[in-house]
Amino acid sequence: MKKIIEYSPGTKEREQLVKEIQRIKNESPVEMPLIIGGKEVKTDEIIEIRCPHNKDLVLARAHLAGKEELKEAIEKALDAWEKWSEMEWYHRVSVFRRAADLLAKKYRFRNIAAIMLNLSKNPYEAEIDLAELVDFWRFNSYYAKFIYEHQPDQAPGELNRLEWRPLEGFILAVTPFNFYSIGGNLPTAPAIVGNVTLWKPSRSVIFANYEIMKILIEAGLPKGVVNFVPFSSKNVDVVLSNPDFAGLHFTGSYETLVVLWKKISENLEKYKNFPRIVGETGGKDFIIVHPSANVKSVVANLIRGAFESQGQKCSAISRAYIPQSLWAMIKESLLSELQKVKVGPVDDLESFMGAVIDGNAFRKIVSYIEYAKSNPETYKIIYGGHYDSSKGWFIEPTVILTSDPQGKLMTEEIFGPVLTIYVYPDERWHQILKLCAETSPFGLTGAVFANDRNAIVEAERILRYSAGNFYINDKPTGAIVGRQPFGGARHSGTNDKAGFWLNLLRWLNPRTIKETTLPVEDWRRPFQAH
Repeated sequence: MKKIIEYSPGTKEREQLVKEIQRIKNESPVEMPLIIGGKEVKTDEIIEIRCPHNKDLVLARAHLAGKEELKEAIEKALDAWEKWSEMEWYHRVSVFRRAADLLAKKYRFRNIAAIMLNLSKNPYEAEIDLAELVDFWRFNSYYAKFIYEHQPDQAPGELNRLEWRPLEGFILAVTPFNFYSIGGNLPTAPAIVGNVTLWKPSRSVIFANYEIMKILIEAGLPKGVVNFVPFSSKNVDVVLSNPDFAGLHFTGSYETLVVLWKKISENLEKYKNFPRIVGETGGKDFIIVHPSANVKSVVANLIRGAFESQGQKCSAISRAYIPQSLWAMIKESLLSELQKVKVGPVDDLESFMGAVIDGNAFRKIVSYIEYAKSNPETYKIIYGGHYDSSKGWFIEPTVILTSDPQGKLMTEEIFGPVLTIYVYPDERWHQILKLCAETSPFGLTGAVFANDRNAIVEAERILRYSAGNFYINDKPTGAIVGRQPFGGARHSGTNDKAGFWLNLLRWLNPRTIKETTLPVEDWRRPFQAH
């Protein structure tokens, strides 16, 4: 999206956003049904969706799908597939181009407010999250055209073409809590190229994700193409055991993807086709600093990369390697700047950090902080370490110094505002690169800070498989659709690069068609005597 609104004090955009935030508060709680085959469906199982930074604010009461509703959703999706899969591509992308315009204009402030209250993101973070979904819809529409235009070579006497068919069946899209944009992209990227989907949003953010579903409906998406069906994981077998299950589009934890992959494997003989699995999981993302690095840049990017969105990004920095020669200067500046970081409710537009998403996330993150406190021989908390769940799920930005570069806090994903730092002797730069490459089972994002080009080249080479998105003199977060296609390998996922044409290829099943203009009339070959 071309223009990012800054919501500076005194601007009309800031004033409008404040009004939308208050409007949502006044309307809450709202009832959120399922959307199956274009119709609202209510069930007996209802959960409350609460604001992370104000636990007393119930944003919505959301209905969950049971086994019967899931069966109905599959049936409606397959019914919709008959026409949607054969619809010309330009009619399909027209729906998503319209949805992008609705989101960027008519419903922009409404959705920014929903993201802030449901995901506890500050105005800037909410703005770029919304902008990313606009970009997903616009770029994926472009990439669909790009793919369809790719056709095989021709030769005299024959006409060759590829028919870019969607998959045969339905896709299950399982979306995470931490990005509104991913919530909207995972069910719609396959749909843009002719597939139908069941959308299982994270239950923590059903409120914000439902706003996306409403926009798709207004944009003219045919009934049944995307079915909004939050459901308990205990019912996933209904979906994964269906013979028409054609693919999984997933973002979440490594452990959950492994469970789903195993269930799919157990059902392979039931399926009409081998299902496609596209999964992005977590990361133990790093910054490695060379002695030639710019100190001010390192500090600014440590704060942004580790603590924006409360560190609840799969790309967020959670480990850093800093040379001894720069440590005193980096430490002094880092601790000084962190004192300026305000933690609080994000509807106070001065807050830089909000709350983590829910009680489960809060308790997990706190357990790592407490582990550090209980192991003073290995860890020293040099900033933060405090937390408060009385009104919301608040955790201070926490910086921990470690003497063990392969300890618990340097190897395990925390998914919160906790940064662990290892200080290394300058002369061990080469060894530290290898240590960094071998420390974590993940391979999502990472960054090197250096002015020395030889150091940059060496880091890029040694860390080749340590990050699917690698950054030079920049934080390893904030990938932009079309510019930094996103994804990692190892335990971080299948690396199918969201926001790029490579991802759309996974949802297509091409058919090669050859037409001979003058068919042969004699079966014999020239070497045979006539």
